[in-house]
Formats: sequence, structure tokens, C-alpha cells
Amino acid sequence: MSPASAEELAEAVRRAAEDGLRVKTVGTGHSFTAIAATDGVLIRPGLLTGIRRIDREAMTVTVESGTSLKRLNVALAREGLSLTNMGDIMEQTVAGAVSTGTHGTGRDSASIAAQIRALELVTADGQLLTCSEKENPEVFAAARIGLGALGVVTAITFAVEPVFLLTAREEPMSFDRVTSEFDALHAENEHFEFYWFPHTDNCNTKRNNRSAGPAAPPGRISGWVEDELLSNGVFQLACSLGRAVPPVVPALAKVSSRALSARTYTDIPYKVFTSPRRVRFVEMEYALPREAAVAALREVKAMVERSPLKVSFPVEVRTAPADDIALSTAEGRETAYIAVHLYKGTPHRAYFTAVERIMTAHGGRPHWGKLHTRDAAYFSEVYPRFAEFTALRDRLDPDRLFANDHLRRILGD
Repeated sequence: MSPASAEELAEAVRRAAEDGLRVKTVGTGHSFTAIAATDGVLIRPGLLTGIRRIDREAMTVTVESGTSLKRLNVALAREGLSLTNMGDIMEQTVAGAVSTGTHGTGRDSASIAAQIRALELVTADGQLLTCSEKENPEVFAAARIGLGALGVVTAITFAVEPVFLLTAREEPMSFDRVTSEFDALHAENEHFEFYWFPHTDNCNTKRNNRSAGPAAPPGRISGWVEDELLSNGVFQLACSLGRAVPPVVPALAKVSSRALSARTYTDIPYKVFTSPRRVRFVEMEYALPREAAVAALREVKAMVERSPLKVSFPVEVRTAPADDIALSTAEGRETAYIAVHLYKGTPHRAYFTAVERIMTAHGGRPHWGKLHTRDAAYFSEVYPRFAEFTALRDRLDPDRLFANDHLRRILGD
């Protein structure tokens, strides 16, 4: 069902509870897990879209939960405003993005959920509950990344700031240089990330820093060549060939890793943070203590080199500062993210299992919206505030109206 208002949604939740049905909400379907699956009532927030209000004194924007990040960013830019940080893509709904802990990369600025100043959600009793640091703070501490387990988010208030410019510097770099200089590259840049191409010693780095301008976006032709032709079109062909003929993957990786050249451009934030992703894949990502990232990545590289695996997709590395959200992958610690991907249709189990073994040995926390095999017992060990979250769940949803098999695995009964 697609409710047209928070009140209509609350009534649907009350009716489902009376009928003994479970309730889940699904956004744009970007999660790789079954976090939104249900055999009960499935809520689609497609009619809950748009900006409710902009408060220029408080520098906040309140937005309906079904609004896409793209629509939000475009609307904010028109108002001369911006979020502080973003992930790689902006197709998700705001509620889906924050509920699964979507993040970008940043030395000082954290995930999208960490930019929340207030939340409105419908709880299992059909009541509309608002939370912030001052109102229902114990709910706010957990519900910013709530996994759909605490209620149905209907509106989110984000902190915003005057729109600014970012200068992106993309540069090829060797694996040994990136890993040996990782701490310095992280410290010297507001936003640093890189991709390592398995079967090679090649990386592509990206450094984003605030700029006084002027704006200098990529040219129409050069931008199309880099972002569409090479990063999507040619890469799609390489992945398809590698899936059909796995022995050619190492040679293709060497060609792919050398195809992208150095470039510098300056634009408003969301146009720098995000990029078109048209090649379909499956993904697993783990958040590690930042000081463990280089060792873990070197272990992944050694594992790939000694194995018969043929990995056609680059490995992505990003960072985040510590935050205070109970089930945030960056809760309480400076964090580095290592994400592995494989082209859709390529058998991924052996590769992901081997990588996951390395990540868990370093106390890794998997991304809530991406593939992993961990369960509640594991999460209780790597999240100091796991019991705080499950106790709040017991209070807000004692009858497990919002439960499904996936939540039972990761949170327990």
C-alpha cells in the first residue's frame, strides 16, 4: 500500500496489528539483504515525498520519508543549501538510506544518519512519535539507524548548511603508495577514498576538499567519456567478458585500471560526491577500526593473489569519523570501510566468504544493507550498545509487528 499522509500510514499500521499482520516498508530496493521482506503489509512511501519546511534560522530541512536523496539535493541546491556529506549514489529514499546506515567518505563529516536532527515515526501502537536530542532522546539515539525494527519513519529533519564548492582531484596511484600513505592522505583531505583493482597494483584515488571556487565542472564531453563511456560502458563490457571467460579477468583488470586518467574539477557537493552507477553488481562492505584498514586490505590482496579467484570489480575504501548512533557501523570509533563487489551473475560466495573471514578477524561490522552472514550473537560482540537497541525494540515493538526473518537473524527474537 502507498499511504498519502503520516496519519493514513498510522491507520494502516493499527489495522495491520488488529489483523495480526506484520508490517515492513520498502524504498527503492537498493539493499542487497532481505531487510524489507514481508509476507504481511508492505508499505511503499512513494506518496510521502517533498520538503515539509526549511528553517533557515536553525539551518534544518524537514523532508517526507519517501523523498529520494536526488530530489532532496536538487531542491536544497535551488535554495542555496546543501547536506554536508553524501554517499556514492542518490537514488535511495531518505528513510531507506538512513535506516541502513548509508554513508560516504569523510575525515570530519559522518554518515547521512549522523546529519539528522529529528525523526518522526509511527510506532507499533499506531502512534506518531517525534524524537530528537531533546524529545524522546533514547529513541533518537537508536532510531536514526533503526533497520525498520522500531517503527515506520514518516519524516526526517536534517542539518543543512549554505551550499559550497568541492574540488575533486582524481589520480591514479600504486597500491603500495596508497597503503603506505593512507593515514596522511586521510588526514590531509576532508574526503578521501580509493579503489584498488584486484590482480593489479593499481588504484584510483579521489580527494574532495572545499574550495573558494570558481566552479569548474567536468566538460560535457570529457565528463561523458570518464563517467559514462569508461566507468560504465566499457567497464560493463569488460565485466561481461570476464564473467563469460574468467581467465581473462586479470588482463582486463590491468586495462581497466589504466583507462581512467587524472582529472580535477569543482562543483557543488552532491555533483562531486555522487556518480552514475549503471553496472549491476552484488556487494559486501565491512566497517573496521581505521587503524586496521591497511593490514586488512593487504590481507585481501594476498588472499586474491594466492587463490584461483578472478575478481573483476575494484575494491572500494572510504572513511568516517566516530559517531554516537547505537547501531552505526562507525559508532564509537574512527572507521574505515572496505567494500568488495562482483558483477551480477558472477558466483560470489567463495570471494565474499574469504573476505568476510578477514574482516571479522579485525572486529568488522557489516553494512546493514549489504550482503553478510553475521547474526545477533556476533553483533552483540562488536556493538557495545547492541543491548540498548534491542531493549528499545522490546519497548516499542514487543509483539514484533515490524519483524521478519532477516531481523530475527541480526537482532534476535
